Amino acid sequence: MPVRLLPETPSQTAGPYVHIGLALAAAGNPTREIEIWNQMAKPGAPGEHILLLGNVYDGNGHLVRDSFLEFWQANADGDYDPVYDVEKPFNSFGRTATTFDAGEWTLHTVKPGPVRTVGGACTAPHINVSLFARGINIHLQTRLYFDDEADANAKDPVLNLIEQPQRRETLVARRCEVDGKRAYRFDIRIQGEGETVFFDF
Repeated sequence: MPVRLLPETPSQTAGPYVHIGLALAAAGNPTREIEIWNQMAKPGAPGEHILLLGNVYDGNGHLVRDSFLEFWQANADGDYDPVYDVEKPFNSFGRTATTFDAGEWTLHTVKPGPVRTVGGACTAPHINVSLFARGINIHLQTRLYFDDEADANAKDPVLNLIEQPQRRETLVARRCEVDGKRAYRFDIRIQGEGETVFFDF
């Protein structure tokens, strides 16, 4: 009897398991009692409350509707809090995911303050972003800066590591309004024209 080889199972580098385990609501599953999600700042958190939103695009310019993002940022005073506690008004860590309809992600937080580096330099207000998505074997690291912090951005030591000024613009979120509230749009382009700058750290 001849040996019949079975076809290889299609692989998925980031999903659907990331959503099933970490983005329960986005996967249509019931959420846990304590969920790390997109509400980094509660109403009582000190600082300027903002909404962040955006889309993720692949190299062909198509929406990536099943990407997963993690955020790490300082509070309004420029301090990171390494301990996550769902009861605190602000946590330095948060998660979100793009939706399967509009393909948009959202995050409720406060605008971070400037942070001092180990060497004493002052960074512009920014948020560290990790992106997980299909076709990506190792998550991508980038940063989100703010377009209304132009003076601070011009002096930021990390932004200045990027030699081409036009490439720095891929890390700058644009101020807008959503339902009369201050918001910033930050679209991520994984490849192709306008590709977002990613860091190896």
